[in-house]
Amino acid sequence: MSVEHLKNTEKRNNCDRITRLRESLETLQIAQEVGEQGYLITSSELADLMEVNASAVTSRGDYWAWRNWTVSRIRREGNQILWQLERIDE
Repeated sequence: MSVEHLKNTEKRNNCDRITRLRESLETLQIAQEVGEQGYLITSSELADLMEVNASAVTSRGDYWAWRNWTVSRIRREGNQILWQLERIDE
């Protein structure tokens, strides 16, 4: 491998890391907004936010922690479970 190829690979890896960090920050900002505004979100929406399958959300129970938030099952509307995020005070 040439030195130039290694430099380009390193530059791409750094860009990929920065992109992943920006995406993580955006996810956390969305969670913050959902929590601050008191929005209720569906299992599917919460799963998208957490980047997991919806069944992984519903199988966790009614009250649990995710990152900086407690997640509470609030109620069922039709076939949807609604969840609320509350910031964990440190």
